[in-house]
Amino acid sequence: MDALIPRPALELAPGVVHVPGWLGSDEQRELVAACREWARGPVPIRHTRLPRGGVMSVQTVCVGWHWQPYRYSRTADDVNGLPVAPFPDWLVRRGRQAVARAYGASAAAERYTPDTALINFYDGDARMGMHQDKDERSSAPVVSLSIGDTCVFRVGNTETRNRPYQDVELVSGDLLVFGGPSRYIHHGVPKVRTGTADPDCGLGSGRLNITLRETGLG
Repeated sequence: MDALIPRPALELAPGVVHVPGWLGSDEQRELVAACREWARGPVPIRHTRLPRGGVMSVQTVCVGWHWQPYRYSRTADDVNGLPVAPFPDWLVRRGRQAVARAYGASAAAERYTPDTALINFYDGDARMGMHQDKDERSSAPVVSLSIGDTCVFRVGNTETRNRPYQDVELVSGDLLVFGGPSRYIHHGVPKVRTGTADPDCGLGSGRLNITLRETGLG
């Protein structure tokens, strides 16, 4: 693992913690390799179709549980009907390390047990509108890892998609965790800054966002 100079964590709102440069280059490349495997299947990466007929501009692949608007299932009935790839133990450990880094080492961090990951790939034209992550039965924190091109991440409020919100840049290797009073904030990605990725991250272009969650579905 490459040596890193610790950088301070930034609390953007109560329960929203940004840790710049949390993942080193080796760790980023390992995650990119894993995401490439998951993208090939058994349920391949795809543009998710929304209930009203729209198609998301990001491409998504799931691990552990399959997400489709607005529910989870073990099989990808909206794609090919197959079970998604299992959620690996090493990713549970990564999630616990992330929560401990954001909130401090504690029994709660050790109990954190994500069982699904949504991996979103953004090309230069992809965006994510303001939304809440609220399809889970668990209120455990969401862990977000960024690899590749820098994005503008919009941190909103729990009541509305509109203001007040603040924008922060997430760079390759950054960690963002949101939980507690901000677990159900509206958030989105209005812009990806193409061509800004660190060449050592393992991703030639675009942005990968890996979000770890506890579904609470057992």
